[in-house]
Amino acid sequence: MSQQTNSSNLRKMDALKEDSSSKDYSILVTGATGFIGKKLLERLANTGYKVTAMSRTKHPDSENVRFIAANAFEISSLSKALKGIETAFYLLHSMEGSKKEWEHFADREKLQAQNFLKAAEDAGVKRIIYLGGLVNESLELSKHMKSRHDVGKILASGNIPLTELRASLIVGAEGGSYAMLRYLVERLPLMVCPKWVKSTTQPIAVDNVIDYLLGVMKNPVTAGKTLEIGGPDKMTYEQMMRLYSSIINRNLFIIQIPFLTTRLSSYWIDLVTPVKASLARPLVDSLVHDSYVKDNSIDELVPIKLKHMTEAIKEAREEAISFKPIVKTPEEKTSYKINQKLLLISLCAMAIIGSTYYWMDDRTDVWEISWLFGSLIWYIAIIFAISFVRHKARLGYLIGGVLSWVTMAFWLFDNFYVVFQISVIGAEPSLDVTLRNFIGVAFAGMAIFSSHNVFHKVRVYQARGKSVKESAAAEVPNEARPVYNTDFT
Repeated sequence: MSQQTNSSNLRKMDALKEDSSSKDYSILVTGATGFIGKKLLERLANTGYKVTAMSRTKHPDSENVRFIAANAFEISSLSKALKGIETAFYLLHSMEGSKKEWEHFADREKLQAQNFLKAAEDAGVKRIIYLGGLVNESLELSKHMKSRHDVGKILASGNIPLTELRASLIVGAEGGSYAMLRYLVERLPLMVCPKWVKSTTQPIAVDNVIDYLLGVMKNPVTAGKTLEIGGPDKMTYEQMMRLYSSIINRNLFIIQIPFLTTRLSSYWIDLVTPVKASLARPLVDSLVHDSYVKDNSIDELVPIKLKHMTEAIKEAREEAISFKPIVKTPEEKTSYKINQKLLLISLCAMAIIGSTYYWMDDRTDVWEISWLFGSLIWYIAIIFAISFVRHKARLGYLIGGVLSWVTMAFWLFDNFYVVFQISVIGAEPSLDVTLRNFIGVAFAGMAIFSSHNVFHKVRVYQARGKSVKESAAAEVPNEARPVYNTDFT
């Protein structure tokens, strides 16, 4: 679909026939430290282009890369960043705001696009290249996809020719949608899924996305066009999950529950994977409709060799392995890893202590149906907690913390007679059992302490970008970029 028809735009498009990237640092990559921006920047620099990289914080310059700090909500800083720029890659989004603001990401993305367009027109930018989302405009769009679509319309509304690439799920180690899929499969052998797992998508490898971005920059004919991009494989999200599970040689059982809402799905993803609910919610919302390429005109304009999903997933896994472990700062008294080990030790100790009710305790109460049923549920909860803690999932820390509070209360009530001479749980325990209960309370207290620490610290350790002060109650700053790495030391 052509987006510019007036004569002013045609003159600008004719000017694009001259290589606009010939001038040093005349190419701008916004969101340069993000998932796509970082890879695009690296590819441009490695192929000899001298590029200007824009991010919210200043980073040291490197070979062929000049960093500039700018905030897309401030036109003045954008004007400085766009000075001397001829081609600008627009790779900005605002889905990862604070807890109070994340629901308004669409308004923020609209403001960013309006500011960028105005500053770009004032600076004399000749071309904008935008990576948007693959949408079916005949359907009611999710908030996320509507925002992606609206941003494209805003950028195309000025007098600068816009090339908009529309992609579905992008497979790369630091991609949010891919991270959701990866961690759900790795951590849940039995997966309860909503109906959107049957939606069809056309995923594309992140390297191919970079190929297309560079290809449309080099081909001036693509100016003013909206082009759909996707990989060679069309599949449902369930098929993608099963493909991933086959690659890691793991069995996967999926149960579909149609009434599981996107809100509940986002909270579940937040607890099981490193992807925050504030990012998961709009991403999940966008999965309810089919998303695949219907217009293949990009094939003639930018012919490239596309990677199949098996290869793309294997490459993403290799890249994730190369992430450097994140270590604690000097200000931090206890590291994430120490707290995690303390929690595992405490949960295992609680399980052992709990077993003594059936070989050390001489009370007949413990053999009643209610006790046996409660013990079964308790042990299942401990097994679940240990499993998720070993995978560094917040759900494990949550289950472990709640279970430890309940267990501590139970053992304290079992020793109620010590102070009040009244037994409230069952028959009065012996002295050995009383001492056993107090030892159990100590381990439960340690589990509560460590589970609280890791539940909050995991967000800090999964952030990269702005320096973060590690503390039990620390929040990841807005400027930090998720890395989806769980290798903490």
